[in-house]
Amino acid sequence: MTTTTTESTTRTLEVPGATLTYDVRHNDESAEPPLLLIGSPMGAAGFGSLIQHFPDRTIITYDPRGSERSTKPDMTSPSTPDEHADDLHRIIQAVGRGPADMFASSGGATNALALVANHPEDVRTLVAHEPPLASVLPDRENAQAAARAVYDTYQRSGFGAGMAHFIAVVSHQGEFPDDFAKQPAPDPAMFGMPAEDDGSRTDPLMGQNIVAGTTYEADFDALRAAPTRIVMAAGVESEGILTYRAAFEVAKRLGTEMVLFPSGHGGFMGGEYGQTGDPDAFAAKLRQVLEGS
Repeated sequence: MTTTTTESTTRTLEVPGATLTYDVRHNDESAEPPLLLIGSPMGAAGFGSLIQHFPDRTIITYDPRGSERSTKPDMTSPSTPDEHADDLHRIIQAVGRGPADMFASSGGATNALALVANHPEDVRTLVAHEPPLASVLPDRENAQAAARAVYDTYQRSGFGAGMAHFIAVVSHQGEFPDDFAKQPAPDPAMFGMPAEDDGSRTDPLMGQNIVAGTTYEADFDALRAAPTRIVMAAGVESEGILTYRAAFEVAKRLGTEMVLFPSGHGGFMGGEYGQTGDPDAFAAKLRQVLEGS
């Protein structure tokens, strides 16, 4: 295994409606295509631990539009999976050496599915880990209403209240009952969140992505026709929550088996954003899956 990786270079790219910032860690000795590690709205900083396990690959990370270093004129406006997919397409084209391999987590997995549907020539293998794709669930209307309720709480009461509501939704086990979205949001103090409202509404998760991402309708005909090898994945500790259930449903519609990864939703993280999974075991599993075994 070659382990020669050059220093990371940071670049910006002007795209319709946004300025993207992305990072490239070149390995000029690698014969493999670049490996993209993406989330949404989580940016490049969330993959610091995982990157260390792939010194033999050229690695691309980025901050999605409206998140961290990637800006757009109106930071309160929604961003759709198709917009994110177009952004990813432009980054892959700018770096070259495609098609790329991709590990995509959470909202990034939804955006990656949109990329494969819209630009199937861009991706050789996609490992899509726990997309919050409520539209594929048998309880889709209730799940989407629950996500919309998070957005409404955020717009009404600010970050702390919205995040407490978000945690309640994403940690819910099983199908969402009919009255779930109408239930009062939990007290932010229950989750250590601030109760006061600072007046900002630019949060990329609750303000920009949560509604468009959970209501996105994947083009399964296009995904099945694509040359891309699509592997749906979920963490063993995530069983029962929305993202695990969505990964399972997408795999079923694609006619494949969902692959289980160590740990939970942030299993690849080693302390980034205060989340610690099992990055060593996670990376070993990811390498195994990327190699087709």
